[in-house]
Amino acid sequence: MFFTYLRRELRRRRKAALVVASGLALGIALVIVVNSVSSGMGKAQDKVLESLYGLGTDMTVTKAAPASDGSQQAPRFRFDAQNGEEEQSSDRVVVQGFETLADSTIAKVGDQDGVSDAVGGLSLQVLKVNGNFTPGQFQQGGGGGGGDGDGPPQGGEVRGGGADFDVDSYSVYGTDVTEPALGPLTSSKITSGRTFTSSETNAKVVIADSAYAKEKSLKVGSTVTIKGTKFEVIGIATADSGDSAANLYIPLKQAQTLSDSKDKVTTIYVQATDSQQIDSVKSEIQKNISGTTVTTSADLADTVSGSLSTASDLATSVGKWLSIAVLVAAFLVAGLLTSSAVSRRVREFGTLKALGWKSGRVTRQVVGEAMVNGLLGGALGIALGLAGAYVVTAISPTLQAQLGGGGGGGRTGGGGLGGGPARQASSTTLDVALTAPVSLTTVALAVALAVTGGLIAGAFGGWRASRLRPADALRRVE
Repeated sequence: MFFTYLRRELRRRRKAALVVASGLALGIALVIVVNSVSSGMGKAQDKVLESLYGLGTDMTVTKAAPASDGSQQAPRFRFDAQNGEEEQSSDRVVVQGFETLADSTIAKVGDQDGVSDAVGGLSLQVLKVNGNFTPGQFQQGGGGGGGDGDGPPQGGEVRGGGADFDVDSYSVYGTDVTEPALGPLTSSKITSGRTFTSSETNAKVVIADSAYAKEKSLKVGSTVTIKGTKFEVIGIATADSGDSAANLYIPLKQAQTLSDSKDKVTTIYVQATDSQQIDSVKSEIQKNISGTTVTTSADLADTVSGSLSTASDLATSVGKWLSIAVLVAAFLVAGLLTSSAVSRRVREFGTLKALGWKSGRVTRQVVGEAMVNGLLGGALGIALGLAGAYVVTAISPTLQAQLGGGGGGGRTGGGGLGGGPARQASSTTLDVALTAPVSLTTVALAVALAVTGGLIAGAFGGWRASRLRPADALRRVE
């Protein structure tokens, strides 16, 4: 009887049921879209951070370089200008960004409570000058005055000559090939060739970033010369975010040899045993290993600005509050419409009570109708929400994330996750495509909201119906 009457009433009042369901659907759809976009923002930010310190890294340990007093000399290049047109080349390999730490610090960090793994890396910058001198040609003047035989004849002059040199600057990162699961190279995927093997700790092999390889026409099997040492390209890596940690990756020992930094590293990448205890692990390292700077991914996230940061703030603040406001309004409208519908059914409910229906049965009937409206609204809301999330993912609007050198990240020398790999600029802008993934949790939330909306609407209507008396129906009889 309950379901028969319920079906008949819903069919008879289809327009009213559709209005209530539509109001709930809009609120639920907005909640789904906002939650999905917020989740996409979080994934985009994680992707940006992983491009700086690599997948699986929870924090880095560095030693900030002291403030320069002006005494540090710039790299000097010396050439023999008497070699005529012979091509000349010179490389300078310098440690980038940080003061070096001893290799033994890696073991100390790894022994701290809460540390699952620790691996070192060496960030280098290579300045390569390549070109040739062209000697000038002596031309004797018309005066013809002779000399004494110990120099050019009097009255002549040297014309032409000069120098033509190219300056190339690129970044090289020395990575521990025995720990492939940790460090900046994990933010890239090998798209050609292979990665390092654990036996290549001192091999003359190199992995090139895909953008740099394209610029220099490098491929697997090509050779790269760094400071007179030839390295074979064994793989091409493509950064997930489009911005690589370095142009070239070589085994750590080779990087230490090239830069005269034996048993030295610039950055120690740390993985915690429990992601919920990162702050305590950071404190433990700072307390037990003096002179180091520990930076977590949360510290670096504070330095991310640009449209990604702005959109994330809007999604987490304005978007969520807007969705809550719309949802509350939808609940109230559904409740008021249900209560109003009950008021228009006074004669019907009064007659049912006169025929023996108790107030509880009438209330259950109204609540049942409201629950069906709520579930219908939930189904429509989920469909609209999924459609909205699909549109956002299909369009994939591009957001920019600017990674600055200030704040906790310390990208230019203050220590931080972004400072380990060689970064030449004080800030880098990355383009990240926004997606809106819908999780099962979000769908479950939508169902819960639909049920809640139905209960609220049913509570309004049920309360109104429970107050009706058979005499109210007789007053409406014409």
